Amino acid sequence: MKNPLKFIQEVKQEAFRVTWPTGKETLQGTLMVVAMAIVASIFFLLLDQFFKFFLELVLKVSL
Repeated sequence: MKNPLKFIQEVKQEAFRVTWPTGKETLQGTLMVVAMAIVASIFFLLLDQFFKFFLELVLKVSL
């Protein structure tokens, strides 16, 4: 890379070739991420409660 000006021009050309998502696509992607985060958090909450229940059960039996 000898010429920084040429590099910047090439970067600008590439930026114009990019297919940017529409507002609707961005909203759909955002909603999917939020939904999956909620599903994952509920899954791990239930898993944590499951392990907590059985751990308390084992500790009560051993005492």
